[in-house]
Amino acid sequence: MSSNAPRAHARPYANVLETIGWTPLIRLNRVTGSTRTPVYAKAEFFNPGGSVKDRIGLAMIEAAEREGRLKPGGVIVEGTSGNTGVGLAIAAAIRGYRCIFTMPDKMSQEKVRLLKAFGAEVVVTPTAVPPDHPDNYVQTAKRIVQETPGAILADQFYNPVNPEAHYRTTGPEIWEQTEGRITHFVASAGTGGTISGVARYLKERNPKIRVIAGDPVGSIFANYHATREKGESAPYKVEGIGNDKLPSTLDFDVIDEYHSVSDRDAFHMARRLTREEGLFVGGSAGLITTLAVQVAQQVDDPDALVVCVLPDTGERYLSKVYNEEWLRENRLLEPERLRAEEMIERKEGAAPALVSVEPHAKLRQALALINTYNISQLPVCHDGRCVGCLAESSLMARVIEDPGVLDRSVEEVMDEPLPVVDAATPMSGVARMLTRQNPAVLVASGGELRGIITRYDVVRYLTQ
Repeated sequence: MSSNAPRAHARPYANVLETIGWTPLIRLNRVTGSTRTPVYAKAEFFNPGGSVKDRIGLAMIEAAEREGRLKPGGVIVEGTSGNTGVGLAIAAAIRGYRCIFTMPDKMSQEKVRLLKAFGAEVVVTPTAVPPDHPDNYVQTAKRIVQETPGAILADQFYNPVNPEAHYRTTGPEIWEQTEGRITHFVASAGTGGTISGVARYLKERNPKIRVIAGDPVGSIFANYHATREKGESAPYKVEGIGNDKLPSTLDFDVIDEYHSVSDRDAFHMARRLTREEGLFVGGSAGLITTLAVQVAQQVDDPDALVVCVLPDTGERYLSKVYNEEWLRENRLLEPERLRAEEMIERKEGAAPALVSVEPHAKLRQALALINTYNISQLPVCHDGRCVGCLAESSLMARVIEDPGVLDRSVEEVMDEPLPVVDAATPMSGVARMLTRQNPAVLVASGGELRGIITRYDVVRYLTQ
C-alpha cells in the first residue's frame, strides 16, 4: 500500500481540527474467513471525535462562516444520531460557538453524555414518529433554529457540503492508500454523504469500481434503490445509518448495489471485529463489514481489493452492542452466547413451554395433546422426572397400523427419555446434543423441568 500519505503526528498541530482525516486503512485478517479477496477497513474512529462525522462537522461550519450565516457567538443546531454532533461540537469548541443538538431516544446514553461533555445542550425526542411529525428530531431542530437568535441549522441531510467533504478528503485518501487498486467500495448511508462523495470521486478515477451499500432491515434505502418507491420503514436497532426519509445528500445513481443486513448480523460482526481484529467499532461498522466480507467471498479474486468504512468507535455502544443483557432483552445475542432458558422464552406459538403426559395415560390422550399443540415430541413425565418420550411420527405409524393401540397406556409404547440440560447451557451445547437419536432435549432449572427444545427450534432461530 501507499507510503506517500503523511505519517501520523509527523508535525505539531495548531489545534485538534488539523488531525481530522488521513485515517488508516487496515487489512482484515480473521473475520474474512478463507476468501482470497483482501478486505481493507478505513478506520474512521481514528478521527479526534471518534467517527467519520468529524470530517463534515468541520466542513459545514467553515462553509457557514464563508457564507456569512454563522457569526461570532452564533449557535449551531443539528438533529443528529450523536456522531455529527460530536464533530460539530469539537469544531465549535475551537471556534467559540454554542451547540444545541436533538437526538432520537433510541440512541445510546454514551452519545448523550459525550455531547454534554463538550458543553452542548441535548434535546431527546421520540424515535417512533414519522419524519414530518413536529416531535421528530429533525423537525425539532428546525423549530429550535426559528426560536433561537443567531442560530443556524447544520442540516447534514440536505447540506451539499456533506458529500463534498468526502469527495475532497475520504475518496482521495482511499485512492492513494490503495494505489488505485481498489475494485469494490462498501459503505452504508444515513445522510448518504460518505458513500455519495467517496463513490463519485472513485468512479471519476475508475468507472469500473463497484460501489455497494448496506442498509439496516427496516430502512427504506435498499428498497428505494431497487424500485424507486419509498415503501414503509420499520424500527431497527443499528444507530446512525438507514432512514425513513430520502435525504438530498444521498446519490443513489453512484451506488451499484444495495443490500439489507439484520441488526443481529451487524452486532455480531461488530463484536467479532473487536475480539478478532482488535478494532473497537460500533454497530454500523459491523453491518458494513458483514456485507464487505460477503462481497469478497463472492468475488473470490486475489487481484480484487475491497475497501469498507468503519464509521465510529465502539465506546459509544458499551450499554448496547457490548452489553449482553441488552442484547438478550432485544433478542440479538450471538447464537453461541444464547442460553437454553432464553431459547425457551423465544419459542413461538400458543403451546406451554412444556407439554407432557403421565405414563399411565392412554395413547388417545397423548395423541390429542400432540394435535392440540402441534408438537412433534411429547415427554412422558412422572414425579418431575422424564421417564420416556413419544414421537409424533412413530406414534402415528403405530396408530395407522393398529388403531386399537390408542387404548393402550403410554408406558407400554414410549421410547427412551429425552436428555436433560441445565437452563444455563449455551445454544452450541444444546445443538450438539440434538441428533437423529435425540431430536429434542428437556431444559431444567432448580431441579424442575422448564421446557423442551427441538432441532426445529434451533434451526428456526439460526435462520431468523
